[in-house]
Amino acid sequence: MIELVVLDIAGTTVEEHGSVYDALEAAVRAAGATPTDADVNRWMGADKREAIAALLGAPSEAVYLDFRARLSALYASKPPFPLPGVPEAVTRLRAAGVKVALTTGFDREVTTALLESVGWTGFFDAVICVDDVPAGRPAPYMIFRAMEATGVTDVRRVLTAGDTVRDLEAGANAGAAMVIGVLTGAQNAHDLGPVAHTHLLPGVAQIPDLVLPRAGA
Repeated sequence: MIELVVLDIAGTTVEEHGSVYDALEAAVRAAGATPTDADVNRWMGADKREAIAALLGAPSEAVYLDFRARLSALYASKPPFPLPGVPEAVTRLRAAGVKVALTTGFDREVTTALLESVGWTGFFDAVICVDDVPAGRPAPYMIFRAMEATGVTDVRRVLTAGDTVRDLEAGANAGAAMVIGVLTGAQNAHDLGPVAHTHLLPGVAQIPDLVLPRAGA
């Protein structure tokens, strides 16, 4: 039985139009880097400071702050919104006694503002940000922190889901019972398929049918 579902945010539970990667690329280009699409794609789902350092060749807090300013502007011009069926899926899971947590490569300040903008303050059992742990994905630490925050002690009762290769890698590294790739983000089945996983689903909306007993069963 699954006791905890751990979900990514951007591209998995929230439609944010790819703004995070547009802002990331624009910030590093403004700093003089010339990343290819493949370079940016490689860092999807990662700690954004780590991604900037890799794309620039060195860490830069100034570029990170520029990224955050660009992201805020993009969110203001094209507001994020919950992906179809996600609020209903989360509500159904929690009503059945399954804890639901979010993990993200965003820092706490960006995450809090994003969740407020879509009306999700207090909607989840835990929200774990990359600045809560020693390292972001593909390290499993955010998943373990979500387990700690929700009182779940057996990773064999944990399901993880995300839209990037790094989401799948983190779930596999954690030893989660179910590691699910969802096809609502920037990476498709061709990208996700070769990475260790248990399921590929159209989206988070299908997760309750996968893990909850059917009525009358």
